[in-house]
Amino acid sequence: MAFETPPRTIAEADVTNFASLSGDFNPLHTDEDFARARRNQESGRVAIVTGGARGIGRAIAEKLAKNVKCRVVVADLDEEGKGVAKSVGGYFVLADLAKPEDCRTVVRKTLKRFGTLDILVNNAGIQHIDPIENFPDEEWDRIMAVMLRAPFILTKSVWPIMKAKGRGRIVNVASVHGLVASPSKSAYVAAKHGLLGLTKVAALEGGSVGITVNAVCPAYVRTDLVAGQVRQQAKVHNIPEDEVLERVFLEKAAIRRLIEPEEVAAMVCYLCSEDASAITGSAIPIDVGWMAK
Repeated sequence: MAFETPPRTIAEADVTNFASLSGDFNPLHTDEDFARARRNQESGRVAIVTGGARGIGRAIAEKLAKNVKCRVVVADLDEEGKGVAKSVGGYFVLADLAKPEDCRTVVRKTLKRFGTLDILVNNAGIQHIDPIENFPDEEWDRIMAVMLRAPFILTKSVWPIMKAKGRGRIVNVASVHGLVASPSKSAYVAAKHGLLGLTKVAALEGGSVGITVNAVCPAYVRTDLVAGQVRQQAKVHNIPEDEVLERVFLEKAAIRRLIEPEEVAAMVCYLCSEDASAITGSAIPIDVGWMAK
């Protein structure tokens, strides 16, 4: 019977080889940064939550702070994230995740503030609804940048820290639309399917170095992002706006209600816990029965 190799701590990592682990981006720029990470590794876990100003991201930030005792970095373009960060005793980073350098800056600022990093939750998302023939190129590019390229860059940027520590948790907030498709959501569905592909590859690469990578796949959640779709969905389906909830959002649901953000957050927290240390590469539906049909 094979036994797991105990996770290395930063103190056991080879500092001289650290740059080689990080590729073209080394978030620990100096020996002082690395020493700070070593000193802070036992002082409580640190988590980055993107899109943490509202909805699912806010619920995740709050639960990670309360239930997992994390120091949470809220990364968002929405400055309401400042209030969320303050309420959980965390730190806010203003970032446009469509810009690669802003993604890297989130990690740099996290390390400068806390000296370590343990959890990454890629949650930020946007939406646009149109049939393929009418779908604007710029909206496709924007959705791909925020919802697929940003998780890749953030994962790449945190990887050397987690690898050196021999421990890390990455959770990607995907969607039931990473498992199935709906009309008029070509970019969103493509991005979420791509995110699940990234999740699986990262899980395979992270297994030997103590990093688990999973995705949660919720159906429609009671958020501003979903509420903002009502008018577009009514137009695309040629139905009154007051029928969108039952005829679109809940059409495939066995449990006839929207999911609450806190329910998604609870699963994310579990995946960040020690109890989930054997789970990696998974795409976990929180779908009120969508996939049962």
